[in-house]
Amino acid sequence: MTDRTVTDVKSATDVLEIDSEELGEPSTELSRAREAHSLAQQLEALLIVADEPLSAVTLATATDRPVREVRAALKSLIADFEGTETGAPRGFELREVAGGYRFYVRESLDPVVADFVQQQTPSKLSQAALETLAVIAYRQPISRGAIASIRAVNVDSVVRTLLGRGLITEVGQDAETTATLYGTSEALLGHLGIGDVSELPPIAPLLDDGSEGFDHEQF
Repeated sequence: MTDRTVTDVKSATDVLEIDSEELGEPSTELSRAREAHSLAQQLEALLIVADEPLSAVTLATATDRPVREVRAALKSLIADFEGTETGAPRGFELREVAGGYRFYVRESLDPVVADFVQQQTPSKLSQAALETLAVIAYRQPISRGAIASIRAVNVDSVVRTLLGRGLITEVGQDAETTATLYGTSEALLGHLGIGDVSELPPIAPLLDDGSEGFDHEQF
């Protein structure tokens, strides 16, 4: 093989490597991580950082495994967390909801978590929390993305705060995007001294220009 041929082959190899990255093939680091960890470990890592339920297909894509293997691993995890094999259930559980899987605190531990949240959370809400709560109250049911679009800021931490305070609750999922929808809770109505969100005052008179603001006040 001549020097020119060797150079041509090397150049072609470099091009193929670049093309492979552009085509979205897994990096060496990702491949090593997948090889070093079991499917169950990978699923746990993905589920613990997810804000929304993840479907078996989504998890299969993320782990590069067949859907049937992912479903079997999820079933095993659910049994493990329920204490089917060890006899002692974990403090959290893996639920299948709305076609996806997500971690939840075990219901029997809700009082412990609620007490902790009340002790750790300041009694007053921040301005950002109040604004987000107002958006949810008047536009419910509404997703995080829609709230962020109205407020023009990221609202993930604020929504988690409101959920932790028990002022809002998950009320369903968007039929098209499967995003979680939020609404006000019974606890908030109690704080406001009203029986239903329909009793909230019209928002238009509270704005500088009554013709602007929310396009539609939903109750």
